[in-house]
Amino acid sequence: MKTIKRRDFLKLAGAGVGLLAGPLSAAERSSQKRPDILFVFTDQQRADMLSSAGNKYVKTPAMDSVGANGARFEQAYCANPVCAPSRFSMMTGVMPSRIGMEDNADIQKKVPGEILEQSLGWVFRNAGYETAYGGKVHLPMTLEQIGFDCISQDERRGLADACAAFLRRKHERPFLLVASFINPHDICYMAINANGKKPYYTKELSNAQKLPEGVSRQEFLEKICPPLPPNFEIPQGEPEGVTQVDPRRFRFYVREHWGEEDWRLHRWAYCRLTEVVDAEIGTVLRALREAGLEESTLVVFSSDHGDLDATHRLEHKSVLYEEAMRVPFVVSWKGVTKPGLVDSDHLVSTGLDLIPTLCDFAGITPPKGLTGRSVRPLAEGRKPDSWRDLLVVESKHSRAIRTGRFKYTVYDVGEHREALGDLEKDPGEMKNLAGDPAFINVLEKHRKILRKCMEETGDKVADRYIVQ
Repeated sequence: MKTIKRRDFLKLAGAGVGLLAGPLSAAERSSQKRPDILFVFTDQQRADMLSSAGNKYVKTPAMDSVGANGARFEQAYCANPVCAPSRFSMMTGVMPSRIGMEDNADIQKKVPGEILEQSLGWVFRNAGYETAYGGKVHLPMTLEQIGFDCISQDERRGLADACAAFLRRKHERPFLLVASFINPHDICYMAINANGKKPYYTKELSNAQKLPEGVSRQEFLEKICPPLPPNFEIPQGEPEGVTQVDPRRFRFYVREHWGEEDWRLHRWAYCRLTEVVDAEIGTVLRALREAGLEESTLVVFSSDHGDLDATHRLEHKSVLYEEAMRVPFVVSWKGVTKPGLVDSDHLVSTGLDLIPTLCDFAGITPPKGLTGRSVRPLAEGRKPDSWRDLLVVESKHSRAIRTGRFKYTVYDVGEHREALGDLEKDPGEMKNLAGDPAFINVLEKHRKILRKCMEETGDKVADRYIVQ
């Protein structure tokens, strides 16, 4: 990760980036009624990995408690289903392609000063907030460059304890605390180890793979272990690009060699790792309550991207299927947001909408040029004046456009590069309609929509995804 030179940092500060406002008095803080903000996000957690989303194979009481006081958005999409690009988008409010970033290998891409200036930490620090960040970073810029103080480099239990300590201490100014937890990301290592020469090991994954005591393997598989997903099989007409977006052999080794039991054990471990991080988040939320801050704090919960977890005989992320793209997104401020609201009607971009949403609740004018929208009206149960009817998701060698009913995906590799899915009739994306003459008009319409969107977002590699 590159570091910023001192003289460059001072230039940014001189331009108004990072000018730390002085402490607010208790009276000033009370009169402004600006909320403290806690943004908690996990790594590699798909949208349905919540018991509140109807998943009966996982128990997530801490995550569910956030939604109990607020709104959960079921149509929330990350900007790119890979760690570094997705995190870059959340922290800056722009699409990763703006700097030519498509995957983790692009983490050395240069980030222009104008993007650093509008990043999440600086926006809130310049507005008088104390800004703190703990846990996994994985960005093409340092925390210092985006206006955060680091409270912990631990990504696991140590992060939860550091956040709890931060919440319990006295704060003279409102704070924005970002807690970035690593799990359930450890699920990656199951497939890597299946085809790897040197096994990856974490204590959490080892425990997650253990079967429950007191039951036979047969009973476990018959009654306890999650079943295969309905869209387990490879879709009809799948573009060749699916197998070329990630050249690492292990991904397609398991696609070719894992049997039903292997995939089900993967799903079991994924649930257990999600419960591990839920317990860590519970530590943070308990400290928030004990510090008397629950009613004055906006809590937002999300993840950087999902996991395919046996969908189409795939695991990991990066492929633009729904399970990799859709993530949890919960916005909660007790007494302000509508308790228990589940919004399944509006398309939300966690990368583009996070900064505008937090600014809206804090009474801060968001940076000019951001194209995201605040979900505050939706979270409060109000009808917005207007809302987007489409959004783009990016990945290595591919782009996808999601409209109300359809989803169009195009790859820059392979002979058959396009996929068109009818998510209303085929939510599991089991049939590619791109070659169906009955849908040629829909296909051509989505080609044009994607081209226009890439122009608007400043996609630096857009030419590769234009189909005439």
